[in-house]
Amino acid sequence: MTIGLMFFSLLVAVIVWWLMRQTLDEPWHAEVVPEVRVGLVTQPTAKVALWVFLGVASSLFVLFASAYVMRLDLTDWSPIPRPRFLLVNTVFLVGASLAMQWTVYAARRADAGNVRRGLAASGLLTFAFLAGQLYVWKQYHDAGFLLTSSAATAFFYLFTAVHGLHVLGGLVAWARALLRVRRGADAARMRLACELCATYWHYLLAVWVLLYALLVSEDLGLAICSATPL
Repeated sequence: MTIGLMFFSLLVAVIVWWLMRQTLDEPWHAEVVPEVRVGLVTQPTAKVALWVFLGVASSLFVLFASAYVMRLDLTDWSPIPRPRFLLVNTVFLVGASLAMQWTVYAARRADAGNVRRGLAASGLLTFAFLAGQLYVWKQYHDAGFLLTSSAATAFFYLFTAVHGLHVLGGLVAWARALLRVRRGADAARMRLACELCATYWHYLLAVWVLLYALLVSEDLGLAICSATPL
């Protein structure tokens, strides 16, 4: 189980490094927003702030995962049935991330119409993901698997709730970006807003994929849910 935790932590670090490198390789113009220097690259302050936040968020998820792995060592651990709808929710979030990346390509071409459509598609898929998560919670509640029923249910609610709160925070930024585009923001600011949203959505997807592995991957010895469907 310690190996599983190390694998989880390493994957988080690699994904954050890759996304950050993709961001640092992209040139930005001084007139967009105030900038700071990161190493040899000048970055908008909003982008630097986002990466600081992602670093903190990653640490939070790793700490929760550490507590989870330590709890697995106790003999009273009992996995809970696996909701089939979790896979559907994963598809929703994958679609939202892809739609956000498509929006970035549209923003780079200063195509405001496709930017609006891309943001709308990503937002709808993200709301579908959150609705799907609430539906899974309802399934568990109706089946008698409450927050205090067992350690497995407690960790399931904890992981999905914390991730869901991060998704809700992203939707605030998404709403601001959509409003900015509808008000006719200049191309540079529109592009920056879309880039920031896309980075955050890719991060949300990466974290969810890792959490999904913790929820269902019995091969790693870390699964909260058993192979028995709910």
